Amino acid sequence: MFKEFKEFAIKGNMVDMAIGIVIGAAFGAVVKSLVDDLLMPVLAAILGTPDFTDLFVVLKAPEGQVDLGSMDAVRAAGGVVLSWGNFVTVVINFLLVAWALFFVVKGINRLKRKEEAATPTTPPEPPADVQLLTEIRDLLKKT
Repeated sequence: MFKEFKEFAIKGNMVDMAIGIVIGAAFGAVVKSLVDDLLMPVLAAILGTPDFTDLFVVLKAPEGQVDLGSMDAVRAAGGVVLSWGNFVTVVINFLLVAWALFFVVKGINRLKRKEEAATPTTPPEPPADVQLLTEIRDLLKKT
């Protein structure tokens, strides 16, 4: 059983997937920084602060005196809150991340196309036995 597990764990696909996950996590940090540190400040300067997390509707007010202007206070007192602003903020962040990734992938694809165009695409020579058979076929056609 240990031998089977070892074969499974060391297979090329498993190692490739593990490397992809690690690189994906690191790339996720780069994209998050791109959105949080570069795109969001520009949008905040143009549109104002695009943070809607404090926008909510109280569906069921808690009993007693509670500040209904604070979502955390209402929830802590046992009230029910529909925090639609947080959802809007998460959707905006998702769209910004998707937009940033689109341009990153577009740039990578452009570099790949340039690399593929630079390398000549000549088909490899057929093996010697195929060449010999081709010559025999051509000689038979002549006769």
